[in-house]
Amino acid sequence: MPRDDGGRPPLAVTMGDPSGIGPDVTLSLWQRVAQSGGPDFVVHACPAVLHDRATLLGIDVKIAEIDPWTSPCVPAQTLAVAPLEGTVRATPGEPDSDNAGAIIESIERAVDLVLAGKAAAVVTNPIAKAQLYKAGFSFPGHTEFLAELASRHSGRPVRPVMMLAGPQLRAVPVTIHIPLRDVPVRLTTEEIVATAEIVAKDLSTRFGIANPRLAVAGLNPHAGEAGALGHEDEDVVSPAVTHLNAMGISARGPLPADTMFHDSARRGYDAAICMYHDQALIPAKALDFDDTVNVTLGLPYIRTSPDHGTAFDIAGSGLARADSLLAATRLAWTLSSDGRD
Repeated sequence: MPRDDGGRPPLAVTMGDPSGIGPDVTLSLWQRVAQSGGPDFVVHACPAVLHDRATLLGIDVKIAEIDPWTSPCVPAQTLAVAPLEGTVRATPGEPDSDNAGAIIESIERAVDLVLAGKAAAVVTNPIAKAQLYKAGFSFPGHTEFLAELASRHSGRPVRPVMMLAGPQLRAVPVTIHIPLRDVPVRLTTEEIVATAEIVAKDLSTRFGIANPRLAVAGLNPHAGEAGALGHEDEDVVSPAVTHLNAMGISARGPLPADTMFHDSARRGYDAAICMYHDQALIPAKALDFDDTVNVTLGLPYIRTSPDHGTAFDIAGSGLARADSLLAATRLAWTLSSDGRD
């Protein structure tokens, strides 16, 4: 796990909601990394919760409690856990808003560590926003909170962009955690341009794609059918595509969303810019549910996450799969490599 050989610092893996499958997939991740190798990581969580979940799942694990700020060398075959100050009581499948403080503490510490150079990247386990809202959490989701933390550090506004990245598709929603009825009101040419600009920049600087090609989806069926099915595509989306090309960013659209995601269509672009949450996430998850990763672009640090939720209904059952979390750690390690092995 974490090394003190002068190499890269470990990944900071957050606790997520401890009553969900976060502990399950974290333990499974550790098993797979211990057996087959993988990125170094430290889990910012409650050691007792991980120990209890391991016992429930029949996983034999040695937990080493560490201070993440000193990055000690942890013996092989050991799960490195940086204990939280907040109290955590977790029963699988029974979310508890009393854990909100510790959940937030885990995220904040992970961000502090990566910004201080003590962690290579942040990998977040899933949270249940409804439980956090009960405790006064005011952000729509992880993405917006992570941007706020970055802004606090830099003193400048940070614009986060959610990208679902899988083996077959990268998809980005322009509007994210808002009701579908609000999308036509909130969607603007400026929002599309700003989102696509961040996507193009990060595809180039972090993913190594020299000249990213963007496919921009229409909002309405058949991209509005020349105004017959709505005017947003002509009045809002099309001007954004024109502006992007004038900026030197390769963009096509507005394209009918129902023909954007088949095999031959996907070969024509590097990322799909979608107008709302489900327009992006449905094809991404349908194509590669277990291997798709949620990546937050536009941040001054790398953040990835599995593309699934807390799955309270299967927590502690042994049914949760760690594929997406493993993919998230691998992608975070790759994106944070900065040219290193």
